[in-house]
Amino acid sequence: MNEFKVKGLTCANCTRELQEEIQKLPQGESASLSYNTGKLRLESHVDIGKVKKILSSDGAYIEEGPDDDELHHHHHGAINWIMLLSISTLFYIVAFIAEKWINEYVAIGLFLAATVLSGFQTFIKGLKNLVKLKFNIETLMTIALIGALSIGEWKEGALVAILFGLNEYLEGLGMQKARKSMEKLLEIAPKEATILENGEERTVKISSLKEKDIVFVRSGEKIPSDGIVVEGKSSVNEAAITGESMPVEKEYNEPVYGGSINNEGVLKILITKAYEDSSLAKILHLVEEAQETKTPTELFINKFAKYYTPLIMIISVIVMIVPPLFFQANWGDWFYQGLAVLIVGCPCALVLSSPIAIVSGITKNARNGILIKGGVFLEQLGKVSTIAFDKTGTLTKGKPYVEEYIAFDPEFLQIAASIEKSSSHPIAKAVMKKADGLSLIEPDEITTISGSGIVAKINGNTYYLGNEAHVSKTPFDEKVKKTLKEYKEKGMTLVILANDEKTLGIMGISDEIREESKNVIQKLHSVGINHTIMLTGDHESTAKKVANKIGVTSYFAGLLPDQKVEKIKEISRTNKVAMIGDGINDAPALATADLGIAMGKGTDSAIETADIVLMQDHLEKLPSAIASAKKVNTIIKLNISLALGLKLIALLLTIPGLLTLWIAILSDMGATILVTLISLTVLYDKKKIT
Repeated sequence: MNEFKVKGLTCANCTRELQEEIQKLPQGESASLSYNTGKLRLESHVDIGKVKKILSSDGAYIEEGPDDDELHHHHHGAINWIMLLSISTLFYIVAFIAEKWINEYVAIGLFLAATVLSGFQTFIKGLKNLVKLKFNIETLMTIALIGALSIGEWKEGALVAILFGLNEYLEGLGMQKARKSMEKLLEIAPKEATILENGEERTVKISSLKEKDIVFVRSGEKIPSDGIVVEGKSSVNEAAITGESMPVEKEYNEPVYGGSINNEGVLKILITKAYEDSSLAKILHLVEEAQETKTPTELFINKFAKYYTPLIMIISVIVMIVPPLFFQANWGDWFYQGLAVLIVGCPCALVLSSPIAIVSGITKNARNGILIKGGVFLEQLGKVSTIAFDKTGTLTKGKPYVEEYIAFDPEFLQIAASIEKSSSHPIAKAVMKKADGLSLIEPDEITTISGSGIVAKINGNTYYLGNEAHVSKTPFDEKVKKTLKEYKEKGMTLVILANDEKTLGIMGISDEIREESKNVIQKLHSVGINHTIMLTGDHESTAKKVANKIGVTSYFAGLLPDQKVEKIKEISRTNKVAMIGDGINDAPALATADLGIAMGKGTDSAIETADIVLMQDHLEKLPSAIASAKKVNTIIKLNISLALGLKLIALLLTIPGLLTLWIAILSDMGATILVTLISLTVLYDKKKIT
């Protein structure tokens, strides 16, 4: 599949029509032309000459120059268009004055000049379309303007041409603004890297980087691709990947992500992935693809637009002939009314009601470290009423910690940590963290009993560290029994240290709840999520404790992976449900839910598994993502209402015969401006979810 950048796309509806024409070419069925991105995708065997001819029929063309030239050319074209509209407006004002104070024929000449200057592109396209019997906005405008001039409506014809030109320019400007915002996001990819080869440094293009290359990244430079620090220490800004502005400290053997910025010092990095396989490259590719997916709403609007224009043309003919034929009305007046109705047939504002808002929503969330893989998923996110969470690694950190402990002997922590210090088991790390700062003793002998615990000798004394079964030979007094019962009721895992005569102490180990979990659940409820459900394989007491602490509305414990899937299916029967997990062991449940959301921090599995990826390793930005998705959905509904509402008002004005050409074009222009401005508010919404 070949990809081309297309310039000169005037509107979403025209772009759709061009795509349909290209798809009619031999082997062109899979071609796609996106108004959102200005990109054309074609199979390699499609006749590119014919494609260019189709594009040129609407004034569009394939850009073949370098990026800088593209931007310069586009900017230059925009300036010329503004200049033409300005001159046309000046001619119109002078003509308006001349009509009253100088000469009617001078005024007509100036009105015609204003019409031609601002409408010549529309005329050329419209006449070509008329020959082909292709009825789009340019065709309708051409017929309306020719009709207006033929009955001597010079003033109105000129005003309509100027307003239509301005409307077309503003429509393109709105999408251009959304595209620029997206392009700015895509610019985070570094262009070059400093590679170390045979002891020498050389600068290479990012695309030539491969696995096991060693690169230097100096202060202020971007890390070129995913890798591991092999030398140096620095803080790194990972906002490009995670949306988090706070720097992260990096030192030897720690992972780094392409697109992150090295804040100070020099890092020597071993590249672990070629750039095209890096997290950043995958993110940028998915963000670009996301702009091109059509939501159910967009698909419906596009389908509706295909029938809307022919319907308006039929109404226009009815308006022209029915009143004069059956009600003895004036033919000239109702011919004029019919021409005005034709202009109302422009579906551009309607087709534009969705894409700018969708692109703005995807861009805003991508800046925030939330990767939404398409407009359809953004729309779904705004409709979700229930969120199901996996517990471990999502609501909790997935790392054990010592929640409580009781020491029956002052040396309890010191001895326990001395025994655990050589172990890599997660519980051993939790014990070591709790005993941080204590001086440790070197055990004389250590024996690990699988699934039970450790037997160790220290200074000639034998100690048992592990679960109840492991220390069963040690007698428990009433105080120990009471503590064991209390910790079990709280859903903790027990770690007991004892010798042959007595218990030295007990630790209650838990999976640490994320600091933000409770606050996130509260915020989710405040943005319209009615049900928050926790799914876990843990036993009832642990699940109940976590659920009560964080405030989810319900929980289900003791679930195997297939049971989580069944539970999601059950919930989905009555609610629109999103499932949040880590993107690996929760893959079946993520795939089953209406919407799969993975917590990833750039991991391949998370990026590939879910519909939405939280690139941070926490849930903190999820409520704002849902709020922005709901806002996008609301804006789209509002835009559709405005686009159709203003046109309906214009059509109703035909009943008393009050519809004029300039009111007709203003109804479309007003809708276009409102739809564009309202959609762009998504990008600049700074409201925090509290």
